[in-house]
Amino acid sequence: MENQQPKEIFERKFAFFHASSVSGTAMMIAAIIGSYFSVYLTDTVGIAPTAVAGLMLAATFWDAVNDPIMGVVADRTKTRWGRYRPYFIPAPVLLTFFATLLWFNPGLGKNNIWYYMIIYIGYGMTVTMYTMPQMSVLPAHIKDDQLRNRVIMLGAGFTALMFTIGSSYALSLKSFFENIFGISNGYIPLMLILGLFSCISFWGLFAVSKEKYVEPLPERPLTQDLKRILRHKELTPFIVVWIMASLGYGLMFATSVFYVMYYLARPDLIETYMLVVSMGALVSMVFLLPIVLRIFKTGQRALIFSVLSSSLVYAILFFVGKSNFIVLCVLTFVATALASMQNALVNVLVNDAIDYIQFTEGISANGVISSIKGFAQKCGNTVSNSLPLFILGLVGYVAGAIGQQNEATLFVLNFMRFAAPIITGGIMLLCLRFNPVEKHYDDIALMKSMIRDHSEDNHGA
Repeated sequence: MENQQPKEIFERKFAFFHASSVSGTAMMIAAIIGSYFSVYLTDTVGIAPTAVAGLMLAATFWDAVNDPIMGVVADRTKTRWGRYRPYFIPAPVLLTFFATLLWFNPGLGKNNIWYYMIIYIGYGMTVTMYTMPQMSVLPAHIKDDQLRNRVIMLGAGFTALMFTIGSSYALSLKSFFENIFGISNGYIPLMLILGLFSCISFWGLFAVSKEKYVEPLPERPLTQDLKRILRHKELTPFIVVWIMASLGYGLMFATSVFYVMYYLARPDLIETYMLVVSMGALVSMVFLLPIVLRIFKTGQRALIFSVLSSSLVYAILFFVGKSNFIVLCVLTFVATALASMQNALVNVLVNDAIDYIQFTEGISANGVISSIKGFAQKCGNTVSNSLPLFILGLVGYVAGAIGQQNEATLFVLNFMRFAAPIITGGIMLLCLRFNPVEKHYDDIALMKSMIRDHSEDNHGA
């Protein structure tokens, strides 16, 4: 009588540390930088908006380019601790170092721009160092789709929570540390403390993760896997969706502070509005996402619902957002709750792409696929970080001139905040019509079942 293979179980320690690593205090650091760093550079350090846009463009573009490099390197890493796990040791230390120095003003005058360029590039490369292995270790540790999705949803919940705290309360936390320590820049101790917690979560992931579902290191050249993957033009829709999801999510936070400060001319309401945005994201990830997935069954259908419903509310906000602050907050909460789940749902496509390449090419390329997703995400970040400031600089935006901005500046702020996500969502819907995994779904499921059974046989031997 044949022995039945045991089903995979949900490992709580792995799920917790996987979710709380990239999506824990490291995500809170990212939220603070994404929401307030541009304003800090223009309004506190005194760098021109177009110069900040150039800085963001150059740094995040390089950040995007080095993602595939990191993916290839991770897939070919050979240590006693595995391929992906070793990177979880140094990454949070470097994260703490660069995130702290971002908020330090060296007082170099015009040369400040080069200091921030170097530090921001260092920060971006550190994020790449831990993001690629973290995405790669999930399919290496778990094969079951449902268990993977549970881990992804837990990570989405952490993301929403950390974004809520970071984007909503960064100014209050900054002021708290300034009062406690009697210093002029509370961002520095805040980054140090968050970095310490990130060390705990990443080192915990190193301790509990296992790379059970990876093939032996191949003898083929490093670039061959990337070429074999990129020749699959049918993966292009995935790449475009990843770019658009990142762009839409990035614009949500990158433009909100500017919107309230200059479009509404109410800097006193920044924390209130950011709390509304962040709570909408929290509700989306923690409560709404599981319900939508349960109703629509697949990540793709849930993504389509998210885009259509949020675009409708964004369209209303574009025309009536300024009329009443309470109405603005209510509709913003609804739009954010409907839209934020997109950033988690597109992660399902990463696992789909990994499985598709394994099915068509017979190779395990978790790191390369994750790096392509990372490249696409960073391309979206490049645009969301640089384009608003670049356009604002062109239309005559004046830093600090609350209530005195020209009509072109006000239009750009409103368009970037509420109309741009409708455009990115429409492009996502178009691309989702060409998902290559749909027609091979049953065959891929059979392949994964065979891989899991084979791995369990080997571990049981």
